[in-house]
Amino acid sequence: MGRLDGRVALITGAASGIGEACALRFAQEGAAIAGVDVVEPSGQGWKAVASAARDAATFKADVRDEAEVREAVSAAHRHFGRFDVLV
Repeated sequence: MGRLDGRVALITGAASGIGEACALRFAQEGAAIAGVDVVEPSGQGWKAVASAARDAATFKADVRDEAEVREAVSAAHRHFGRFDVLV
């Protein structure tokens, strides 16, 4: 049982680096992961996130573009129904 069981985390920059590391750790703690990034994740890191999470989905958006962010967050909300954590 993880500290984030049943929670949904929306994580920006989830395709690599710190965002990917956060997504993996949150997934290991039981969170479902809504990953947002300007690029599609393509490496082993996201595969580890998807494997560890009860649900994981990615949504493409450049966080500098408000319209893209709105669309990505709306799509993630439709998929998950809510957010409990924002990174």
